[in-house]
Amino acid sequence: MKLYYVPGACSLSPHIVLLELGLSATLEKVDFATKKTSTGDYFAINSKGAVPTLELDDGRKLTEGPAIVQYLADLKPDSGLAPRAGTFERYQLMEILNYITSELHKGFSPLFNPQISADWKAAAIANLGKKFDWLTNFLKDKTFLMGNTFTVADAYLFTVLSWGGHVGVDLGKWPVLTAYQARIAQRPKVQQALREEGLLK
Repeated sequence: MKLYYVPGACSLSPHIVLLELGLSATLEKVDFATKKTSTGDYFAINSKGAVPTLELDDGRKLTEGPAIVQYLADLKPDSGLAPRAGTFERYQLMEILNYITSELHKGFSPLFNPQISADWKAAAIANLGKKFDWLTNFLKDKTFLMGNTFTVADAYLFTVLSWGGHVGVDLGKWPVLTAYQARIAQRPKVQQALREEGLLK
C-alpha cells in the first residue's frame, strides 16, 4: 500500500492508523502548493487534488479519510480500532467520524485561506467554538471518543484539533479537549507518525 500525505494534514489520521495496526505502507509526500509528488502530478493520482489517498497494491485507490481509516481497521478486525461492521457501535463510529468531517474539519477550512477577512475569520472561530462546546460535553466522562478504547475516530480528531495552533484557535478555553489532545499525543504510534512527517523531533 501507499499513502499520499501532506505533513500535518488530515492524512495524518490514516498514517496513525496504519502504525497502530502494524500495517506496512509506503509514504508518498505531496507538495501542497504545487500538487506534485516525487513521481509527477498528484491530480493524476487523485483528481480531487486533496490528501489522503490510499493506493492498494493492485492499483485501486481510496480517498476521503473516514473511508480510508475504516477500510484499514477492517483489515485487522480484532484490533479494536473500529467496531465490527454491522454492529450498532460501528454506526456510532461512523456518526462521530461524520461529525468530525462535516463540522470540525470543514469548520477549520476557511481559517487556512490567506484571503480570509477578519470578520469571516471571527465568525469561523465562533462557529468552531460551538462545536468544541458540544465535543467537550460529549468527551467529558470518556477517555476516548468511543469510551475506553482508542479507535480510528481518535486518530482523526487528534489530527483536526492539532490545527488550532496554526490558525489562531486557542484550545485552552476547552480544557477537556486539551487534556484529550495531550493523552492521544502520548501514544507511541502517534509520536512515530509525527516524527515520520517531520512534525516532532
